Amino acid sequence: MVKLTMIARVTDGLLLVEGLDDGRDMPDVDYYKKQAKALFTNLSRGQNEASRMSVETDPYVFHYIIEGRVCYLTLCDRAYPKKLAFQYLEDLKNEFERVNGSQIETAARPYAFIKFDTFIQKTKKLYQDTRTQRNIAKLNDELYEVHQIMTRNVQEVLGVGEKLDQVSQLSSRLTSESRIYADKARDLNRQALIRKWAPVAIVIGVVVLLFWVRKKIW
Repeated sequence: MVKLTMIARVTDGLLLVEGLDDGRDMPDVDYYKKQAKALFTNLSRGQNEASRMSVETDPYVFHYIIEGRVCYLTLCDRAYPKKLAFQYLEDLKNEFERVNGSQIETAARPYAFIKFDTFIQKTKKLYQDTRTQRNIAKLNDELYEVHQIMTRNVQEVLGVGEKLDQVSQLSSRLTSESRIYADKARDLNRQALIRKWAPVAIVIGVVVLLFWVRKKIW
């Protein structure tokens, strides 16, 4: 069965719409919603280049397609046919582009297209029962193949993002520390110059002062 449906903008990970009735039969729905948002964040950083992918997570599988800088994502039971999951997403994509295509780039707040949930719920009902004549026909459609769509594990996918974040943080920290060390080095050089030339400056100052005093007396 289809459990969750989310649509987000790939360029910045902004969540555009989410199925409002999704996940009511899932006690840990918030956990998987967080995973979905983490996937959107990874995609916004360009860390997964595949336009279609399945991502396994516990007893479920995320399926997503990317089209026109928008990611259409659903979470299904592992037993749910992969072909139906991607055809469901294709239906959502086609309608979302038709209705909201011109407004996607200018959307400035999360859930800007929440009214699209009506179409999500209506379409999801069509795909829930895999035994209907309609869905059996879709499963037998040889023109729509999903065998070449890559399947990965969620920890592997999100782990790549975490490692890249760690590298980025380490790089930023090293840059910051190098600046601190450079400042300290300049301070030490300045202090060394002061220690080296301060006695000479004092002696010159004393000589000049004595010369001036002597001149005044004489």
